[in-house]
Amino acid sequence: MGNQSHVDALMNYLVTDMEEKPTYYLCPPATGVPQPKPRHAKHSMSIGNAREHLNDISLDKQGITFTKHETAVKNFYDAEEVKAVYYPEVVELVKKITGAEKVHVFDHNVRCKRKSEQGEKGVSEPVKFAHNDYTLKSGPQRVRDLLPAEEAEDRLKHRFAVINVWRPIRGPIQDTPLAVCDAESMTQEDFNETDLKYEDRTGEVYSVSYSANHRWFYFPNMERNEAMLLKCYDSSTDGQARFTAHSAFEDPTSLPDAPPRESIETRTLVFFPPEA
Repeated sequence: MGNQSHVDALMNYLVTDMEEKPTYYLCPPATGVPQPKPRHAKHSMSIGNAREHLNDISLDKQGITFTKHETAVKNFYDAEEVKAVYYPEVVELVKKITGAEKVHVFDHNVRCKRKSEQGEKGVSEPVKFAHNDYTLKSGPQRVRDLLPAEEAEDRLKHRFAVINVWRPIRGPIQDTPLAVCDAESMTQEDFNETDLKYEDRTGEVYSVSYSANHRWFYFPNMERNEAMLLKCYDSSTDGQARFTAHSAFEDPTSLPDAPPRESIETRTLVFFPPEA
């Protein structure tokens, strides 16, 4: 229930025995023939209580930070309200924490297993395997996809990042909370390029392979007025965290009747001043 210094839980890792590049089809394959999905294996991991180490966690080192954050949003399931009210709030929050020159919010995901199973439009289930949303290739490509060509190429000459802002829609979160892997406990070899096939484009993420060196942590019982900033890409190569693996997990200390997790993650392009 969140009072322990850690919980032992199963984490799903990519099994790296496929000859071809791992691929998830988010639309029917062009051939019409179902393609094999990447396989995962469960590993028992100790997931630390990050609330006990708030002063030791940072975007620069671990790839994550935690903050209190009030919002004026009434209904996070209303996409138009989220864009009109929450996106500007996220811009100001990310600027304040990072010192960025420009922040561009480009999409969001609302997650609730029960609502997703009921077929509610625009609602997804929590992702239960270790991954990172962007790669060395897809981070810069997202800038080119979203900004005018001339501005994109100018921005890519300087430091930029992709940062997710994750928060509960309702708290406290007890069912399938989000765990994050300390970026300082990972190597680039742990990250495996994985394609996401959409109808109109192919994206690329990192699936994560197992290492006993990984240090996982989470913030138990997160409330609606709390948020995590998660760095999914950083162009800087000066030793800062560049990618941050994360995954939902089954918390063995959660009550059997804990309500399904309801959360929202908002993705942002974060551009720093030229001297940064």
